[in-house]
Amino acid sequence: MILTAPLAALGRWVLAALASVGRVTLFALDALSHILRPPFYPREFLNALMNIGWFSLPVVGLTAIFTGGALALQIYAGGQRFSAEAVVPQIVAIGMVRELGPVLVGLMVAARVTSSIAAEIATMKVTEQIDALVTLSTHPMKYLTAPRVLAGLITVPVLVGVGDVIGIWGGFLVGTGQLGFAPGTYIKNTWDFLEMADVVSSLVKGAAFGGIATVMGCYHGMQSGRGAQGVGRATKTSVAAAAVLILAANFLLTNLFFTS
Repeated sequence: MILTAPLAALGRWVLAALASVGRVTLFALDALSHILRPPFYPREFLNALMNIGWFSLPVVGLTAIFTGGALALQIYAGGQRFSAEAVVPQIVAIGMVRELGPVLVGLMVAARVTSSIAAEIATMKVTEQIDALVTLSTHPMKYLTAPRVLAGLITVPVLVGVGDVIGIWGGFLVGTGQLGFAPGTYIKNTWDFLEMADVVSSLVKGAAFGGIATVMGCYHGMQSGRGAQGVGRATKTSVAAAAVLILAANFLLTNLFFTS
């Protein structure tokens, strides 16, 4: 018994993790099915568009411009060791579009939007507003989850595109203002180096990350416990789960586009 106790504990943990993955997967599929079936709630959808998209622009823009500028400095410092300083525009562009842009936007959305959704829905559950929706013959998945997930799938790729542009612009400002690059040459090298596949991979990642962020917020909000502690726990768990899943999805999608 003493020897098998650690294995039994590990087995229980693995089974619990697999059960949790199954519940989240079924929840996501249920949310997608409600997106495709009427009725629709345009007011909730438009509110979600504003909260996820428009109100996230400032934090996305600031994150992207500072990251692009820092990336240009780091690449220039590293390139000096190999007399390859001229590759700064190309590497900044590919780094922002294929990797840093989508990941940073996804993590910012997880920090800002996932926590907000989880706290909002968990509070509604604690105050029995979700029970009131059921009493009024309104499906909570249809009214609360579907509009937010659809808004995330639409707006986060747009945020990623904006973040990519602002990040490249941040690298341009540092490259031309501090590192001595000619503006015309910098822009030409950036434009010539990027390919359509880079942009497509960035937008696909944005859609996946938007879906993950909103599904995690809705799921943990719906599953929250009672009281203030339940709301806090749901908010904390939703952000952590969304961040980990975004990084894991980024690896899988990067591997997919790399091998295709």
